Amino acid sequence: MFLKCSLFVEKERRVKANSREYNDKFLYADNRIKTSKYNIFTFLPVNLFEQFQRVANAYFVVLLILQLIPEISSLSWFTTIVPLVMVLVITAVKDATDDYFRHKSDQQVNNRKSQVLIRGSLQKEKWMNVRVGDIIKLENNQFVAADILLLCSSEPYGLCYIETAELDGETNLKARQALSVTSDLGDVSKLLNFDGKVICEPPNNKLDKFTGTLNWRGNKYSLDNGKMLLRGCILRNTEWCFGMVIFAGLQTKLMQNCGKTKFKRTTIDKLMNTLVLWIFAFLICMGVILATGNTIWETWIGRGFEMFLPWTKFQISTVFSGFLTFWSYIIILNTVVPISLYVSVEVLRLGHSFFINWDVKMHNRQTNTAAVARTTTLNEELGQVEFIFSDKTGTLTQNIMVFSKCSINGTIYGDVYDEFGHRMEITEKTACVDFSYNLLSDGAFKFYDNTLVEAVKQKDPAVQEFFRLLALCHTVMSEESEGKLVYQAQSPDEAALVTAARNFGFAFWARTPESITVCEMGQVVTYQLLAILDFNNTRKRMSVIVRDAQGRLRLYCKGADTIIFDLLDPSSTDLMHTTSEQLNEFAGEGLRTLALAYKDLDEEYCDVWMKKFLFVSAVLENREDQLAALYEEIERGMKLLGATAIEDKLQEGVPETISKLNLANIKIWVLTGDKQETAVNIGYSCNMLRDDMTDVFVVSGHTLTEVQQQLREAKERILSLSRVSDARNDEENDMFADDSVFEEAIITEYALVINGHSLAHALEPQLEIVFLDLACLCKTVICCRVTPMQKAQVVELVRKHKRAVTLAVGDGANDVSMIKTSHIGVGISGQEGMQAVLASDYSFAQFRYLQRLLLVHGRWSYFRMSNFLSYFFYKNFAFTLVHFWYGFFCGFSAQTVYDQWFITLFNIVYTSLPVLAMGLFDQDVNDQNSLRHPSLYKSGQNNLFFNKRQFFLCTVHGMTTSFLLFFIPYGAFSVMVKEDGSHSSDQQTFSITIATSLVIVVSVQIGLDTHYWTAVNHLFVWGSLAMYFAILFAMQSDGLFGVFSNIFSFVGAARNCLSEKSVWLVILLTTAVCIVPDLFVRSIRASLFPTQTDKVRQLQQSCKSQRPEEQNLRRARRTSSRRSAYAFSHQEGFGELITSGKNMRTSRVSSTCSYERTAPSSKWIENVIKRTNAVSCISFGSPNKQHQSLKQPDRLNC
Repeated sequence: MFLKCSLFVEKERRVKANSREYNDKFLYADNRIKTSKYNIFTFLPVNLFEQFQRVANAYFVVLLILQLIPEISSLSWFTTIVPLVMVLVITAVKDATDDYFRHKSDQQVNNRKSQVLIRGSLQKEKWMNVRVGDIIKLENNQFVAADILLLCSSEPYGLCYIETAELDGETNLKARQALSVTSDLGDVSKLLNFDGKVICEPPNNKLDKFTGTLNWRGNKYSLDNGKMLLRGCILRNTEWCFGMVIFAGLQTKLMQNCGKTKFKRTTIDKLMNTLVLWIFAFLICMGVILATGNTIWETWIGRGFEMFLPWTKFQISTVFSGFLTFWSYIIILNTVVPISLYVSVEVLRLGHSFFINWDVKMHNRQTNTAAVARTTTLNEELGQVEFIFSDKTGTLTQNIMVFSKCSINGTIYGDVYDEFGHRMEITEKTACVDFSYNLLSDGAFKFYDNTLVEAVKQKDPAVQEFFRLLALCHTVMSEESEGKLVYQAQSPDEAALVTAARNFGFAFWARTPESITVCEMGQVVTYQLLAILDFNNTRKRMSVIVRDAQGRLRLYCKGADTIIFDLLDPSSTDLMHTTSEQLNEFAGEGLRTLALAYKDLDEEYCDVWMKKFLFVSAVLENREDQLAALYEEIERGMKLLGATAIEDKLQEGVPETISKLNLANIKIWVLTGDKQETAVNIGYSCNMLRDDMTDVFVVSGHTLTEVQQQLREAKERILSLSRVSDARNDEENDMFADDSVFEEAIITEYALVINGHSLAHALEPQLEIVFLDLACLCKTVICCRVTPMQKAQVVELVRKHKRAVTLAVGDGANDVSMIKTSHIGVGISGQEGMQAVLASDYSFAQFRYLQRLLLVHGRWSYFRMSNFLSYFFYKNFAFTLVHFWYGFFCGFSAQTVYDQWFITLFNIVYTSLPVLAMGLFDQDVNDQNSLRHPSLYKSGQNNLFFNKRQFFLCTVHGMTTSFLLFFIPYGAFSVMVKEDGSHSSDQQTFSITIATSLVIVVSVQIGLDTHYWTAVNHLFVWGSLAMYFAILFAMQSDGLFGVFSNIFSFVGAARNCLSEKSVWLVILLTTAVCIVPDLFVRSIRASLFPTQTDKVRQLQQSCKSQRPEEQNLRRARRTSSRRSAYAFSHQEGFGELITSGKNMRTSRVSSTCSYERTAPSSKWIENVIKRTNAVSCISFGSPNKQHQSLKQPDRLNC
């Protein structure tokens, strides 16, 4: 169905409710999703196509075809087809296993149940059977099955609340409201008769935009994003709602943002393709040389041998003989790239993946979650990462806000001191304040300073007013759940502040559109709510105007301190300076700060102001600006109460991890859906942003021209400052040249912060290069308010224009697109579902494990794979090119030097296990030093261990070794005689001598290349040597010759050859000449030109415990930046929603028009207060009376 739908391009979508027949004619996609790559029919062709993108696989198929031609093949065809099939099968099984889990995940989602209105009633249907136009019912805490138009809900006015964490990473609640004409369709019979037609935009990936119209009963109604519930959202605080499916399955906005699953290949894989082409060209050159030699030899010398070596019927001329010889040598010399190389590479990658899975230091005990390598093909790529793209919420932070400290009337509360007056560090063992005396306290709240509790108990007026403000000035809703008072806040910031007030004796109880009820120190008090001066990004503050028990009018305000301080009364100047210094201290500790102030209002002035407020609220033109001016008018002249300091709790070890990754020269970009203020504050907390940076550029233009100008100005400033500092940096480099290599510093000169709407322009073709150049000049890049697709576009931009390995890490469905787009995707198994994990290549529980994944496992994997490949090419060139030299002495006849069994077993048995052991277990430095010296990681980024130059050196080394392996025995055998005086000149003895020398030389060489010896290494190296001699004597024994005389023709050769002392002297001489020069070069290089790795190894071996880099990993302390905690995650509009009463359910019990929002019941209130002393319930009279006397309190029966 989706295939058919995708063939025609939608210009607009037309959907009719309850009419599958009408909607089916448009061939819309069903609600089935598919993230897998293959199915049962496409697996074999698609997988083989992907595998044959490896040049080597195609190369071996060509060789196999050549080996099937008997006239040119001197080797059996099974020597190629068996290992080739093994490689293809192993890789196919691995790919099939990975895709099986994708299918399993898809089935799990597709088989979820949803209530669908079909055939006259609500029936449970699988998600995959939901169709466009269907009306579905959602219940509280359920995932939204498709992109639906909200029709009605259990809340008044068709309101509902959703959590969009999987779309934008935000866990704060968002409100959606149905059209008024559909908000009363709560009955199934009414919904069955609903036949509205929606005409809207076609499927797209814009999460924050939707345009359309609803045609119903002859009228048209405008639709926008505020009336849509998108797939991936969760219904919260709403008993039920009904919606009409507009987009389904792969056409939903969530799936449109997910991107496609890509076939990922490592940098080494791509390099190997190039090298195989080089080797093939080299192989052709050698074949041409030997074929030309054969033609010349047959012309000048070969004709004299035709008497006893006649030509076959195919050899019609010397030129044709050379042609056949060319192909024969292509087959013989093909072992320069043996198929066993690729088998070994797959085994190594599998082993490295198991090491990641088994690493107990990456296992999270709290959630019992281990690290998982979900792919085996990208391990060495982990050692070459240059760019990390990270989500914020759930990845860097826990999205948990904690009331940490506060300043009240110039006094700081929250620090803990010992008996000597020294500030103590707060740890898990530090004793918490005992709130058991407060029956309304939240047991999860923790505070450590008892002096604040004492101040509350002593009824300090400033302290009580401080917490009264926190209990009144907010948009939190309360409800009763399982006998407990539960808060539902649209942002975690507000929840933390209201919870703090609750624990210190000022518990927010309930609200109506006209009142707020608070339990103050055991008394339930109701305040009349006159107005909420709502928050927006420009005001960065919120205020409420309330009337207290005595009829006094008071304005309470909280917001960004930089804004609040400008509105204070001059009498608060001294307190403002004191509080400002304290805010500097809070900000230096990475806390999110917020200032609190109040103002007593005159009744007459308030009446006049309220009339202006009501008038301006109804104005159509320029209403926002007029309201802002009116708000500021009444907020001027406030008195400062103090400030709060909230900690946005980071994931454990995030600052240290980022510092180490910075030392490893890895650039970290944060791509988040959060607001700019939130992201910037987290940047400071994580040490990604620092006050000592040269500059932090903020790009916030709304047009292409504005963004272009801001980007260019920032780039020009960086370049101009760099020119000035270049000379100074050169002097500093000279000064530090003699210092220890371990003295490193984090150079965070510049940072870039860009908003989502600006990023959309920056990613345009005419600006993307300017944006990328500027971003790469900055140490830190933070992109705020970005959509999932924009995340993928940023990653793709870096991949496209920078030759660098990228890694994306996230924990929600909104991160899936960038995880799929990057070279390496890492999923955090957090609170936002498993979508990111299922789409990832690697997964673990916390961000801090990323440093071990990259700096230890990644660096080791790259180091091991590089050494493995260098050694493998060396030994195979040394093994194979002996045939090339021998060709000049055998008439270019394509005769092999070695016994055919030796050729077959050399890479499979004699040398396979030692190189596998080195590739699996070798390490240049241990894991502690890998983490202690992150700069070692730069070798992988610069591709120093294995590149074209290293390949050239190891091939030259192999060619030199092959030359010595052939000509030293050749020269010795020409003059050497046995003990009985006979010559040792037979071909079999010569072959065994070269073969034995070769096995010993490559075994010694791997010993030199191995940095870390284990018992397995010793077993495999010495065991392989022993295996060689055991098989050699067995295959050349009389017994096997007697049974298989045609196969084992070297009968007795090994026994006769290796019993001669002179042969052993030749072997030892050959080994020494091959090894000693390399040993000498290694010693000179390590002594005169040591690398940083050499120095760390020397330090490791001497067991010194110097840690010179630790000072750079300490958390930076800020001294000047202050940010408002409130302005971060709060949203505009909730104040108006509360005062309108639209989000409050009308009570069906009371005869009066009262409102409640799942508020705690009176019976529950009585039960709680029965356990305390008798309290008073204070209420108020008419707000119109200027002087109002306090009514007699209604005594609760306690």
